[in-house]
Amino acid sequence: MSYPQLDRHQLQIKPLTVRHNKLSIERDHVGANDRTRDLSPDTRQTICECVTRIRAARQAGRPVVLTFGAHTIKNGLAPVLIRLMEEGWVTHLATNGAGIIHDWEFAFQGASSEDVKGNVARGEFGIWQETGFNINLALVVGAYEGLGYGESVGRMIEREGLTIPGDDELMKCVAEVGRPRSEAPSPQPSPLKGEGDFERVAAAVDLLGVIRRFGLKPGWMAIPHPFKKYSAQAAAFRLNIPFTGHPMIGHDIIYNHPMNHGAALGRTALRDFLAFTQSVSGLQDGVYLSVGSAVMSPMIFEKALSMAQNLEIQAGRKIDRHFIAVVDLAESRWDWQKSGEPPMDNPAYYLRYCKTFSRMGGVMRYICADNRDFLLSLCQELGAKR
Repeated sequence: MSYPQLDRHQLQIKPLTVRHNKLSIERDHVGANDRTRDLSPDTRQTICECVTRIRAARQAGRPVVLTFGAHTIKNGLAPVLIRLMEEGWVTHLATNGAGIIHDWEFAFQGASSEDVKGNVARGEFGIWQETGFNINLALVVGAYEGLGYGESVGRMIEREGLTIPGDDELMKCVAEVGRPRSEAPSPQPSPLKGEGDFERVAAAVDLLGVIRRFGLKPGWMAIPHPFKKYSAQAAAFRLNIPFTGHPMIGHDIIYNHPMNHGAALGRTALRDFLAFTQSVSGLQDGVYLSVGSAVMSPMIFEKALSMAQNLEIQAGRKIDRHFIAVVDLAESRWDWQKSGEPPMDNPAYYLRYCKTFSRMGGVMRYICADNRDFLLSLCQELGAKR
């Protein structure tokens, strides 16, 4: 049975220029040298422990993975993230689909964060041309070129545009997969050899369909990003640091636009998950920071660590000296390190991120703090103790 589907091509899609935005990146950004608000002595002590762990990890060539929710970007903290990358303290950044979108909107128009309640009532929430068209197109092009989710968007921001391949290039890629080796047009063997090649062919077909459906011209498509200096994704691309996106189908406003392509999203997001897992696989004596991500970070980490642990155990090793710092606003008086997992009748049991990370081995610390104050303090302490 085939269920009926809503036709997104029938939506009335409006330009971003008519949308009221709550946040302006030039007005609301946080500089790496801005002052922090008062933090408790216990919080300060734990941040100092994080600084010590990060410094030791980087001196030993071990990874420092920073995973964060969208509010880190919405709160204007991209300049702090950029400083941490530029100074070599962070080796991998990861966020959810909303984090990708807010970072892009800030870079593109200098503003983000719409009135959800009012815009849903008007049938406008998330139905914006530039956001849906450009981010989705970047993912379709990136899938064809073998890029990840965050890398596809970060490259578009940093280069301020996309290269749209011509029909001939895409059709040649498609034709190669069906040609037997003996029919190769030259003595050179066909470049199509494995599963990845078939994935690229499928991505080429997807991109070809998008190009024809939307009448895109081959060649360079300029997409100015006048505020790209505030983009953490662009900085990561420029610095060749992994910035991975971990979306969930239907969670983000880009799904509202007819340019949205599920296969391209899946290819780029899967590539990012495996890149994330590769970083996690090196966490012995490394550091994992989970900042303001109640669902995405703990969920992807537990699977990634299990996969990494599987391979390490096969090689006669184990990941057991990693340090995890979990940062969020909810208070927790439970001592996760000494007491383990709380019983189900204790409210602390339902702090999903603490419960998950307490099961992940190594050393875990929970910090009750605003993401702004934690990241600012961390950045400044690291800079001060060079």
